[in-house]
Amino acid sequence: MVSRMFRIETEVDRTRRDLLRSRLRDTNTAASPVLRALRGTHAERQAPLHIWALDATDDLAGGLVGHTWTTWLHVTYLWVGERHRGTGLGSHLLAEAERIARAERGCTAARLETWDFQAPGFYQRRGYEVVCTIPDYPPGITEFTLTKRLRTN
Repeated sequence: MVSRMFRIETEVDRTRRDLLRSRLRDTNTAASPVLRALRGTHAERQAPLHIWALDATDDLAGGLVGHTWTTWLHVTYLWVGERHRGTGLGSHLLAEAERIARAERGCTAARLETWDFQAPGFYQRRGYEVVCTIPDYPPGITEFTLTKRLRTN
């Protein structure tokens, strides 16, 4: 039973949300020897990675949103506009993200999540391996986590 001394809130302003995030990050970091060792190093920093492709009329044709953290690239979103699908643009965007992560940020691996109705096969053909499968997330759909070792050459 939760004591009546606590007030539980779910909606907070940006300042308190950022405070909560940093407090939880700092507390979890303090509990982990590996994460503590990263504190203050270049490897600790999370850096956004955004890549976009414009077509001949300067309309958005596709893009990738992700970030790098420690030695990992995390691809959050990869999207190619319908009329540009099948042109190799998705492969090019992914390869460019991997190149930047490896060559400019020192990453050695990449990870991403995708659903069964999206493109697990697309990523597998590009060297990603399924390391986790979560059925019914959300109901009726399977989520996959895939990873890839990034070559250094």
